[in-house]
Amino acid sequence: MDNNSVTASLKRYFQVGTTVGGLAARVAGQHYLGHSIDDEAYARSLKEALGKMKGPLMKVAQFLATIPDAIPYEYAEELLELQSQAPSMGVPFVRRRMAGELGPDWQSHFKEFDQSAFAAASLGQVHNAIDQNGNHLACKLQYPNMQTVVETDLSNLKIILGLYHVWNKALDTSEVQQEIMSHLLEELDYKLEAKHINVYEGIFENDETIHVPKVYPELSTKRLLTMSKMEGRPLLTCLDLSESRRNQIADRLFQAWYLPFYHHGVIHGDPHPGNYLITEEGLVSLLDFGCVRHFPNTFIQGVIDLYHALLHGRPEQAVAAYEAWGFTNLSKDLIEIMNEWAKLLYDPLLDDRERPIQENFSGARGWETATKVHNELHRLGGIKPPKEFVFMDRAAVGLGSVFMRLKVQRNWHKMFETLIYSRN
Repeated sequence: MDNNSVTASLKRYFQVGTTVGGLAARVAGQHYLGHSIDDEAYARSLKEALGKMKGPLMKVAQFLATIPDAIPYEYAEELLELQSQAPSMGVPFVRRRMAGELGPDWQSHFKEFDQSAFAAASLGQVHNAIDQNGNHLACKLQYPNMQTVVETDLSNLKIILGLYHVWNKALDTSEVQQEIMSHLLEELDYKLEAKHINVYEGIFENDETIHVPKVYPELSTKRLLTMSKMEGRPLLTCLDLSESRRNQIADRLFQAWYLPFYHHGVIHGDPHPGNYLITEEGLVSLLDFGCVRHFPNTFIQGVIDLYHALLHGRPEQAVAAYEAWGFTNLSKDLIEIMNEWAKLLYDPLLDDRERPIQENFSGARGWETATKVHNELHRLGGIKPPKEFVFMDRAAVGLGSVFMRLKVQRNWHKMFETLIYSRN
């Protein structure tokens, strides 16, 4: 490791310690010393601090926010709002980085290239450009020293996830940790992201309502990803549209996330509102394919089998589904409490009527149920979730949050059955 990497690593350790240390102190104070802190104020401060930090730590915070009881409700509510935004780097940086990726004559590849970023995310920033053929492009350029930053954050991941075990021992997060670490490293490889985009482009090539960017491989490297520029307005600007327009958007988002999962064994694991745009015609443009997960068919079939078990009251089929996912040593009491948790997750799919994804457009009931379930799991000795759950749960929680924000009412049961019965 060179001197610059050592310096960057030390700086990152300091940032991580300062940002997360307060949360650790809060947990320790409440549980061991009986002290209390203004949770809402500190949660807002934590979100603000993490939102300014490039790299995977913010992504880890988003993951934690989707694991019930991993952190207190006030913190999860704030962290779910993180939009992976970070301050952009300046023009001199851009020129050096582009020359490093495409060579000293990099500007010859473009008719126009805006050296000021129009979007800044956790691992890189995005620039508008036009190539010599007049195609409008989005060029995602990775920040420098990101390998060092990722490795440093991963070394702190055990500490951050260790907060969970102070708060509640219902879940053994070792598999969760392994999955997050693996995929954070993968997100540094933009060539791999290009492959993910190509997979989704193939899935939706005949669907005119869901758009996926086109990759320009001749203008892409491991740290530069050049794609077609996607048009549309941010999802959160669509909340005041008519009910029919919001329902249309929800239907297409449901299709965009779950058709790839149930029909092709792949899911976009990062469904926060910044990762899709909505055109004036209501078409959905998907963005950011760095966090994509592939699943074996046995796992997907287990999801469907558990649905049928809950719908028709077949306890033995439910146990078989849990075991197919990799759960082991399931006692009768553990199965009963896991069924309670499963019923909460599957509730809108089991209910054959038009309704919100959660009643009253609120996540409060879900959080209360999750807390009750996890307290029972803690009492029974806990369980170890299979690693596949990390991204599937994140997608379900993130997409459900979007549906609540849109205030849509759909017959999720019919939408789900149409999807699973049309599988090949």
